[in-house]
Amino acid sequence: MRVLLVEDDGKIAAFVENGLREAGFSVDRTGDGEQALHMALAVTYDVAVVDIMLPRLDGLSLISTLRHRGIDIPILILSARQTVDDRVTGLQRGADDYLVKPFIFAELLARVQALVRRGSKTVEASRMMCGDLSVDVITREVRRGGQPVDLQPREYALLEYLMRNRGRTVSKTMILEHIWDFHFDPQTNVVDVLVCRLRNKIDKDYPDKLIHTIRGIGYAIKAPHVETR
Repeated sequence: MRVLLVEDDGKIAAFVENGLREAGFSVDRTGDGEQALHMALAVTYDVAVVDIMLPRLDGLSLISTLRHRGIDIPILILSARQTVDDRVTGLQRGADDYLVKPFIFAELLARVQALVRRGSKTVEASRMMCGDLSVDVITREVRRGGQPVDLQPREYALLEYLMRNRGRTVSKTMILEHIWDFHFDPQTNVVDVLVCRLRNKIDKDYPDKLIHTIRGIGYAIKAPHVETR
């Protein structure tokens, strides 16, 4: 999942960015409101974390502009302003949630994950299934044939992205955009390497393979009874 982090306080931004990365998110970070606007208009994000006090374009104006442009990305406001009026104003401008500084990272992560689930148009349930593979998006527990599968954060991020698009082919570019950073080199073979690692954990010990290579296009995760085209 790909997050747009808009925060001009370097220490807070680094803290949030590192925590989200450790949780398996890809993070694009900026401390400038205008730059954030350009990024959000150019890239599809799964969620945005936005401070209010920003240079050049404040957070509330950023959110209003995005909504006016038809960008419906879930947005969490992260702000030191804590009055009821401040929270109401933020939500009225188009934010989906509001977290007051100082905060506990575990709460921020839980709110971000909730917004991602809420914003997903492909999955409504907290548990996703594909054949005998199950993924709990709340606990991040993965099981194949009832047995737990231990995944590294980026492996889990790839699996969740494939599961949210199960039955459909996702290209390498799409995977790069959602799993890695804004300026990641598209010529690298990291996608193939990551898919290989995930296959070793998901498919290697099972006769029915779920992760399929769609030659010349990308990858798809499909139940065994679904033909790969």
